[in-house]
Amino acid sequence: MRRRDLLILSLAFVGLVSQVHAADADPTGTWKWTVTNPTNNQTRDLSATLKLDGDKLTGSVPGQGGKEIAIENGTFKDGQVSFTVTRERNDQKVVTKFSGKLEGDTITGKTENERPNGKPQTRDWVAKREKA
Repeated sequence: MRRRDLLILSLAFVGLVSQVHAADADPTGTWKWTVTNPTNNQTRDLSATLKLDGDKLTGSVPGQGGKEIAIENGTFKDGQVSFTVTRERNDQKVVTKFSGKLEGDTITGKTENERPNGKPQTRDWVAKREKA
């Protein structure tokens, strides 16, 4: 009987610690990552500023001319980050969907761009939180 009580108590503790850890997870901050253009192999440093309000994620990414572009459809639930960025290039909208798993100060996931030919382009996405 005592062994069973100890097992139940241990499992309850693990569950509580897991819930507290999940509650502590917060994607708020400035995130940086690098992308490589597959055509010319050039790299660019990118960033996003994210803020969590409940399970709603808001924020922005830098655009041309110092203009900030607001993220859209931002969500954060169970450690999963998701948002969309819409940019305009040559009078065309380019939509990029970001999704990933938050673990500590790293988001690891995928980005997906809608291509003019109708085929989406996906890339790995690893962003690191900038230290304050």
